[in-house]
Amino acid sequence: MTTETTAPSQTAESIFTDMHTAYRFTPEEVSDEQLARIYELAKYTPTALNSQPLRITFVRSEAARARLLPLLAEGNRAKSASAPVVAILAADTDFHVHLPVVNPQSQGARERFAANDELRRAMATNNAWLAAGGFILAVRATGLDAGPMGGINAAGIDAEFFAGTSLHTIMVVNIGHVADDGSFPRNPRLGFDQAVSLV
Repeated sequence: MTTETTAPSQTAESIFTDMHTAYRFTPEEVSDEQLARIYELAKYTPTALNSQPLRITFVRSEAARARLLPLLAEGNRAKSASAPVVAILAADTDFHVHLPVVNPQSQGARERFAANDELRRAMATNNAWLAAGGFILAVRATGLDAGPMGGINAAGIDAEFFAGTSLHTIMVVNIGHVADDGSFPRNPRLGFDQAVSLV
Protein backbone atom coordinates (compact mmCIF):
# COMPACT_ATOMS: atom_id res chain seq x y z
CA MET A 1 0.00 0.00 0.00
CA THR A 2 1.39 3.37 -0.99
CA THR A 3 0.82 6.75 0.56
CA GLU A 4 2.03 8.57 -2.54
CA THR A 5 -1.40 9.61 -3.73
CA THR A 6 -2.78 12.96 -4.69
CA ALA A 7 -6.00 13.89 -2.94
CA PRO A 8 -8.54 16.18 -4.58
CA SER A 9 -7.96 19.81 -3.67
CA GLN A 10 -10.40 20.74 -0.93
CA THR A 11 -10.86 24.31 0.25
CA ALA A 12 -11.56 25.39 3.78
CA GLU A 13 -15.09 26.27 2.65
CA SER A 14 -15.75 22.79 1.30
CA ILE A 15 -14.31 21.05 4.36
CA PHE A 16 -16.04 23.14 7.01
CA THR A 17 -19.13 24.59 5.32
CA ASP A 18 -20.21 22.58 2.28
CA MET A 19 -19.62 19.06 3.60
CA HIS A 20 -21.61 17.75 6.53
CA THR A 21 -22.62 14.48 8.14
CA ALA A 22 -23.46 11.71 5.68
CA TYR A 23 -26.12 9.11 6.50
CA ARG A 24 -26.23 7.09 3.29
CA PHE A 25 -23.51 6.37 0.76
CA THR A 26 -23.06 5.38 -2.87
CA PRO A 27 -21.47 1.98 -3.66
CA GLU A 28 -18.29 3.69 -4.94
CA GLU A 29 -15.26 2.07 -3.33
CA VAL A 30 -12.75 3.74 -1.03
CA SER A 31 -9.20 2.74 -1.91
CA ASP A 32 -6.30 1.74 0.33
CA GLU A 33 -4.51 4.85 -0.91
CA GLN A 34 -7.37 7.08 0.25
CA LEU A 35 -7.38 5.44 3.68
CA ALA A 36 -3.62 5.92 3.95
CA ARG A 37 -4.02 9.57 2.93
CA ILE A 38 -6.63 10.10 5.65
CA TYR A 39 -4.19 8.83 8.26
CA GLU A 40 -1.27 10.83 6.86
CA LEU A 41 -3.30 14.01 7.37
CA ALA A 42 -5.03 13.08 10.63
CA LYS A 43 -1.80 12.16 12.43
CA TYR A 44 -0.84 15.84 12.56
CA THR A 45 -3.79 16.76 14.80
CA PRO A 46 -2.29 18.36 17.91
CA THR A 47 -2.38 16.25 21.09
CA ALA A 48 -0.96 16.87 24.56
CA LEU A 49 2.70 15.83 24.73
CA ASN A 50 2.30 14.76 21.09
CA SER A 51 0.85 11.62 22.67
CA GLN A 52 -1.12 10.49 19.59
CA PRO A 53 -3.39 7.96 21.39
CA LEU A 54 -5.91 7.60 18.54
CA ARG A 55 -5.99 4.16 16.92
CA ILE A 56 -8.03 3.45 13.79
CA THR A 57 -9.48 0.16 12.58
CA PHE A 58 -10.91 0.34 9.06
CA VAL A 59 -13.75 -2.17 8.67
CA ARG A 60 -14.32 -3.06 5.03
CA SER A 61 -14.69 -6.84 4.63
CA GLU A 62 -18.13 -8.42 4.85
CA ALA A 63 -16.95 -10.68 7.67
CA ALA A 64 -15.75 -7.75 9.80
CA ARG A 65 -18.87 -5.74 8.98
CA ALA A 66 -21.07 -8.62 10.15
CA ARG A 67 -19.25 -8.53 13.50
CA LEU A 68 -19.63 -4.75 13.85
CA LEU A 69 -23.20 -4.01 12.76
CA PRO A 70 -24.97 -5.79 15.67
CA LEU A 71 -22.93 -3.62 18.05
CA LEU A 72 -24.36 -0.39 16.65
CA ALA A 73 -27.61 1.21 17.76
CA GLU A 74 -30.44 -0.18 15.65
CA GLY A 75 -31.04 3.16 13.97
CA ASN A 76 -27.38 3.38 12.93
CA ARG A 77 -26.96 -0.04 11.34
CA ALA A 78 -28.31 0.87 7.90
CA LYS A 79 -26.01 3.89 7.80
CA SER A 80 -22.92 1.76 8.36
CA ALA A 81 -24.20 -1.01 6.09
CA SER A 82 -24.30 1.48 3.20
CA ALA A 83 -20.78 2.83 3.81
CA PRO A 84 -17.86 1.28 1.88
CA VAL A 85 -15.68 1.67 4.98
CA VAL A 86 -16.45 2.10 8.68
CA ALA A 87 -13.66 3.37 10.91
CA ILE A 88 -13.59 2.32 14.55
CA LEU A 89 -11.79 5.03 16.50
CA ALA A 90 -10.22 3.93 19.76
CA ALA A 91 -8.04 5.39 22.50
CA ASP A 92 -4.84 3.50 23.30
CA THR A 93 -4.18 3.62 27.03
CA ASP A 94 -0.67 2.33 26.36
CA PHE A 95 0.17 5.43 24.31
CA HIS A 96 2.90 6.23 26.83
CA VAL A 97 5.22 3.51 25.53
CA HIS A 98 5.79 5.67 22.42
CA LEU A 99 6.55 8.90 24.31
CA PRO A 100 10.35 8.51 24.21
CA VAL A 101 10.10 8.54 20.39
CA VAL A 102 7.27 11.02 19.75
CA ASN A 103 8.23 13.41 22.57
CA PRO A 104 11.90 12.82 23.41
CA GLN A 105 12.26 16.19 25.14
CA SER A 106 9.86 15.19 27.94
CA GLN A 107 12.16 13.20 30.20
CA GLY A 108 10.40 10.78 32.52
CA ALA A 109 6.95 11.15 30.90
CA ARG A 110 6.71 7.46 30.04
CA GLU A 111 7.45 6.41 33.62
CA ARG A 112 5.06 9.00 35.05
CA PHE A 113 2.13 7.70 33.00
CA ALA A 114 3.09 4.06 33.53
CA ALA A 115 2.69 4.57 37.26
CA ASN A 116 -0.79 6.15 37.09
CA ASP A 117 -3.52 4.17 35.33
CA GLU A 118 -6.24 6.77 35.95
CA LEU A 119 -4.15 9.63 34.56
CA ARG A 120 -3.12 7.54 31.57
CA ARG A 121 -6.70 6.58 30.68
CA ALA A 122 -7.93 10.17 30.99
CA MET A 123 -5.05 11.43 28.85
CA ALA A 124 -5.69 8.76 26.21
CA THR A 125 -9.44 9.36 26.07
CA ASN A 126 -9.33 13.16 26.00
CA ASN A 127 -6.67 13.31 23.31
CA ALA A 128 -8.22 10.54 21.20
CA TRP A 129 -11.43 12.59 21.10
CA LEU A 130 -9.39 15.62 20.08
CA ALA A 131 -7.71 13.61 17.33
CA ALA A 132 -11.09 12.23 16.19
CA GLY A 133 -12.09 15.74 15.12
CA GLY A 134 -8.93 15.95 13.04
CA PHE A 135 -9.69 12.52 11.58
CA ILE A 136 -13.15 13.63 10.38
CA LEU A 137 -11.67 16.73 8.73
CA ALA A 138 -8.98 14.56 7.13
CA VAL A 139 -11.70 12.35 5.60
CA ARG A 140 -13.26 15.46 4.06
CA ALA A 141 -9.91 16.84 2.92
CA THR A 142 -9.33 13.58 1.06
CA GLY A 143 -12.52 14.22 -0.93
CA LEU A 144 -14.69 11.75 0.94
CA ASP A 145 -17.72 12.15 3.18
CA ALA A 146 -17.87 11.21 6.85
CA GLY A 147 -20.69 10.07 9.10
CA PRO A 148 -19.46 10.06 12.71
CA MET A 149 -21.68 8.15 15.16
CA GLY A 150 -21.80 7.74 18.90
CA GLY A 151 -24.77 5.35 19.07
CA ILE A 152 -22.66 2.25 19.65
CA ASN A 153 -22.02 -0.51 22.16
CA ALA A 154 -18.45 0.58 22.89
CA ALA A 155 -17.80 -2.21 25.39
CA GLY A 156 -19.12 -4.75 22.91
CA ILE A 157 -16.87 -3.42 20.15
CA ASP A 158 -13.91 -3.59 22.54
CA ALA A 159 -14.71 -7.23 23.32
CA GLU A 160 -15.23 -8.16 19.66
CA PHE A 161 -12.30 -6.30 18.08
CA PHE A 162 -9.85 -5.33 20.84
CA ALA A 163 -10.00 -8.09 23.48
CA GLY A 164 -6.72 -8.38 25.36
CA THR A 165 -5.42 -5.03 24.08
CA SER A 166 -5.12 -1.52 25.49
CA LEU A 167 -7.63 -0.07 23.00
CA HIS A 168 -10.98 1.40 24.05
CA THR A 169 -13.58 2.43 21.47
CA ILE A 170 -14.78 6.03 21.47
CA MET A 171 -16.80 6.29 18.22
CA VAL A 172 -17.28 4.99 14.70
CA VAL A 173 -17.13 6.97 11.46
CA ASN A 174 -18.78 5.87 8.23
CA ILE A 175 -16.69 6.81 5.18
CA GLY A 176 -17.47 7.00 1.48
CA HIS A 177 -19.24 9.18 -1.09
CA VAL A 178 -22.54 10.56 0.14
CA ALA A 179 -25.63 9.50 -1.84
CA ASP A 180 -27.84 12.17 -3.41
CA ASP A 181 -30.35 11.83 -0.57
CA GLY A 182 -27.77 10.77 2.00
CA SER A 183 -27.63 13.89 4.16
CA PHE A 184 -30.12 16.24 5.77
CA PRO A 185 -30.31 20.00 5.19
CA ARG A 186 -27.80 21.74 7.41
CA ASN A 187 -29.20 22.85 10.73
CA PRO A 188 -28.49 26.40 11.95
CA ARG A 189 -25.25 27.28 13.73
CA LEU A 190 -24.87 29.80 16.51
CA GLY A 191 -23.65 33.20 15.40
CA PHE A 192 -20.40 34.84 16.43
CA ASP A 193 -22.16 37.08 18.94
CA GLN A 194 -23.86 34.05 20.54
CA ALA A 195 -20.81 31.85 20.96
CA VAL A 196 -17.81 34.17 21.24
CA SER A 197 -16.66 36.63 23.91
CA LEU A 198 -13.97 39.24 23.44
CA VAL A 199 -12.36 40.24 26.74
